[in-house]
Amino acid sequence: MRAVLAFIVCLFFSAQIYAQTAKARKEVLQVLERQNENWNKGDIAAFMEDYWKSDSLMFISKTGVIYGWKATLERYYKSYPDVQTMGKLKFDIQKTDFYSPTTCWVLGKWHLTRPEKGDAGGYFTLVLKKIKGKWLIVSDHTS
Repeated sequence: MRAVLAFIVCLFFSAQIYAQTAKARKEVLQVLERQNENWNKGDIAAFMEDYWKSDSLMFISKTGVIYGWKATLERYYKSYPDVQTMGKLKFDIQKTDFYSPTTCWVLGKWHLTRPEKGDAGGYFTLVLKKIKGKWLIVSDHTS
């Protein structure tokens, strides 16, 4: 009888954890959808709203590591000075892993369609943390 009760308790907690993870995954994917929409509007400032506004934010690219929200924003403005350079963004999310109820790792592909400048693309990994009830990117490695 104890074994059956233990099994039922484990099953209940497993279902609870799965439900929380499914909800969190949906929220994280909504962040990425919003980023995609803001990029395609040509609105870098709105795109950056889903990044952690902290000096500890990390953006890693082939040129190195940039620390801080403001420095990352400036990098985006410098790298994408106009809508032709920004192009139209498409994400292809490959995998999401939750390391805790408040920490998520994302692997994805990105592609910019840019008829005038030539297409660009690559892969990214993100770490998002739920901070004050909102999922924010705290680390972005894009190549």
